[in-house]
Amino acid sequence: MTDAPDPTPQTSRLGRFLAGPRAGLAALAVSVIALALAAAPYATGRDFDGRVRSYLLSNPEILQEVSSRLELTAQQAQIAESRAHAQQMTARIAANPALLRIDARDPAFGPADARVTVVEFFDFRCPGCKATAPEVLRLMQTHPDVRFVFKDWPILDRGSDNTSHYAARAAQAAHRQGKYLPVFRALMAEPALTPTAVDRILAANGVAMPAARAAIASPEIARQLADIQLSALNLGLQGTPTFFINGRASASIQPADIDRAIRAAKAG
Repeated sequence: MTDAPDPTPQTSRLGRFLAGPRAGLAALAVSVIALALAAAPYATGRDFDGRVRSYLLSNPEILQEVSSRLELTAQQAQIAESRAHAQQMTARIAANPALLRIDARDPAFGPADARVTVVEFFDFRCPGCKATAPEVLRLMQTHPDVRFVFKDWPILDRGSDNTSHYAARAAQAAHRQGKYLPVFRALMAEPALTPTAVDRILAANGVAMPAARAAIASPEIARQLADIQLSALNLGLQGTPTFFINGRASASIQPADIDRAIRAAKAG
């Protein structure tokens, strides 16, 4: 199917750039150039402003180049910040291994005496968690000798919306019936979770609903989620998903990077 042509008038290349997805960076680029223009007349003459403005209007790709460089710099800074934060969490765990204690209540898969353990903190509504979930399940198949531990950390609820907590409670209820992984897979695949959708997923995966509803409302599961929240705060977690491989925090959520960390831990 071919989309109908856009009936709106065409804008200039510069106008489309300033209104595009990089508008924020473009505005910063313009601000930098404006700052230079404000000082330039003192060094180069009063006509410099007009000449530079005319040049930019004729060559808007310069703004694109400036924006791209600013975006790259911001990405590099974010990567450096993530690495530093991962190192801080790893140091905390090295000083106090109990901070990443594997709770017997946590859903865990793989040999109990595995040389390598992967721990993931996640929220069922987190876009990054949803994007990586299929690959995490594939990593479990690729590394059957590794223990994978899932810590439901619902952090995306706001106001009266408690869907993240409800999904986490429901997953724990499914775990008590031996249905955690199929429910995990289905909850992560659901694009718009609601309590109704969560109930549908439980039933579709063979979870006995009367027992599940009792577990969802139980103080035991409430305490478990509270303990995970406390653990996350003590570790200094800043978001989901967060992965730990043998007590080392991963600065990346990319499955390929997690795979490399697992292989390195096996070889170590």
